[in-house]
Amino acid sequence: MATDAPPPAKAEHHLPSPEEFSAVHESAEFAELRRSYRSFAFPLTVAFIAWYLLYVLLSNYAGDFMGTKLFGNINVAFVFGVAQFVTTFLIAWWYSRHAAAKLDPKAEAIKSRMEGGA
Repeated sequence: MATDAPPPAKAEHHLPSPEEFSAVHESAEFAELRRSYRSFAFPLTVAFIAWYLLYVLLSNYAGDFMGTKLFGNINVAFVFGVAQFVTTFLIAWWYSRHAAAKLDPKAEAIKSRMEGGA
């Protein structure tokens, strides 16, 4: 039996003021969250960009090496190209695990405190 009644109201969240946002932004807890993110993301980003640029540079300037057949019609360039996709997915998977274990709990604690839940 359908009714025209609105759904039950969800618990209202406290909306933080700009001053509260500024206080959290300057807190040691938020600094630790930022440090955890940066210490993972920045080195991995630099490493992946270097790996990608190596692939591009070798493709442009080391054609003989990249054309070396490994088996059948599979050459070094093809293996490096497939490895680019594999490393992209591995990095995404690794970041997901890192975020779930280290970042999400810290962010959730900050969020609940900001919304008045803690």
